[in-house]
Amino acid sequence: MNERNLVDLLLNQAKRSFACVALRVKQEGSYKDIAWETFQRYVTQTALALHQLGIKKGDRIALLSENRPEWAYADLAILSVGGIVVPVYPTSSSREIEHILVHCEANFVFVSTAEQLSRAKSIEKVLARVKKVVVFDPVPKEGNLVCSLKDFIQSVPEDESAQALFNSLVNGVRLDDLATIIYTSGTTGPPKGVMLSHRNFLVNCYDAKEALPLGDTDVLLSFLPLSHVFERMAGYYLSLLCGATIAYAENMNTVPENLLEVHPTIACGVPRFFEKMYARVQTEVEKSGFFHRAIFHWAIHTGSQSAGFRIEGRPLPFFLWCQYVVAKKLVYSKVYRKLGGRLRCFISGSAPLAKELAEFFYSVGVLILEGYGLTETSPVISVNRWERFKFGSVGLPLRNVEVKISDDGEVIVRGPSVMVGYYKDNVATQSAIQNGWFRTGDLGRIDSDGFLFITGRKKDIIKTSGGKMISPQNIENLILTDPVISQIVIVGDKHKFITALIVPNFDQVRTILKQTGARGDETPQELIQNPVVHELIRERIEKHTHDSASYEKIKYFTLLTNEFSQEKGEMTLTLKIKRAMVQEHFREAVERMYQETEKQDDEGRNRIFFVL
Repeated sequence: MNERNLVDLLLNQAKRSFACVALRVKQEGSYKDIAWETFQRYVTQTALALHQLGIKKGDRIALLSENRPEWAYADLAILSVGGIVVPVYPTSSSREIEHILVHCEANFVFVSTAEQLSRAKSIEKVLARVKKVVVFDPVPKEGNLVCSLKDFIQSVPEDESAQALFNSLVNGVRLDDLATIIYTSGTTGPPKGVMLSHRNFLVNCYDAKEALPLGDTDVLLSFLPLSHVFERMAGYYLSLLCGATIAYAENMNTVPENLLEVHPTIACGVPRFFEKMYARVQTEVEKSGFFHRAIFHWAIHTGSQSAGFRIEGRPLPFFLWCQYVVAKKLVYSKVYRKLGGRLRCFISGSAPLAKELAEFFYSVGVLILEGYGLTETSPVISVNRWERFKFGSVGLPLRNVEVKISDDGEVIVRGPSVMVGYYKDNVATQSAIQNGWFRTGDLGRIDSDGFLFITGRKKDIIKTSGGKMISPQNIENLILTDPVISQIVIVGDKHKFITALIVPNFDQVRTILKQTGARGDETPQELIQNPVVHELIRERIEKHTHDSASYEKIKYFTLLTNEFSQEKGEMTLTLKIKRAMVQEHFREAVERMYQETEKQDDEGRNRIFFVL
């Protein structure tokens, strides 16, 4: 590791690959290329403009934007002058933005659009201390407070003295200087500001490169928010280190279209993304005729049979090889083409990925390598490798991360990528890092081959009134492999049995019902009251939990018409469910499932409730 700081990742690549493509962004209906030299020039100009304004080492500067080239320009410019980047999710509420900017005492803000500017300006406490708000999009000047990025950098000279000044500023940034404060969107409690240094990120980048070697021929599609540490390291800094091209998706809804335009070789995703992709595939299959459905299911079965041979690098038996070749031509190749036709793998993180989902995608030739980490670990702790992986695990620890399981089953780690601490919160820092070990809060085990398995979250464990300990995520992941079910939250702490709140996949349900003669345009309110739907979901739950222990089986469930949302505070910005908030919002529904009896129904079946 020869870099002085994170900015050197860009400077080194710009020297090596001057005119090659660094970034791609969609403008006016097509993707445009941005060379490494252009990338560096924008960073230099923005950094010098910050310096002219008086921004100094240690100043906290907020960055409120969607993924776009200017996010990277601003980020590296702030780091070049020794500033501390405070990223803010573009979907954050005004209250969340206010908390972050006030708590970190930001004195400068970058925003992406006029809409984001309006939100920032509505927060009086923020404007009271901010020197400047720079908007990436063209906007009119508003005195000395607001200007566009173009106007902000136009006064910066482009000569040798300016370049020398920029170099001297970068030279003053050390490995152990703070690079960022990232406010976690945790599933419990208010967000804490995680302090990460240049060294934290760089060590993690080099470890990740060793585990997942990228090169300058790779193209990464960036669609997870750069405000989150997973995309920022794996989809941005790692790409700078390896010289890979970053192509920005327009937004989450356009990812299927952008995959076909960009033809990426790699992309980072979260389990919710893969669950929705799987559901779309299943819905298309159900809409097709009997013959096509039969071919698809045969191909999946063939892929499953061949998976063990492929994972171990063994040749397929001749008859299975023949089947695999036909299945690849008829089914796998079509799925692969819809992902752009060049994909080497997806990297999954942020939350547990159902083993069955990884196996399904592998059966059609799409490898998902699941990893594990937290904001506090910069973020990657472990990841599966191309040549060595186990579905259901989160892979092998990185070179510079030491992992062990504590006496109570918690995963604890130490190493140079563990955070500096929590901003303005020594108590929380001392609680999280004890004797040099960071306590993740996750439960896990390490198998004889060194693979790490996450078995649950300590705070999520359900303890029944009979004393049984249940990890709800494991059961939820089993059930979420079924395309009929979109979301599920299991509850049951201090009760005799567990119950569930379920959001059906209404498109899939309609498709199935249509085959029985139903209209196919029923509303969610109509569907959750339909006894046929109740029976369908009951059967699917029992199918997926057939091998579970009796106390891990869902007794009653409530059907909901609307998905859990970020806007209502039911999901984090990385699409993890906030259990406490969901249970509070649906407290009456949960209570109703336990009110009448803690005994089994006379019929011995799941009892169904519904919430309109």
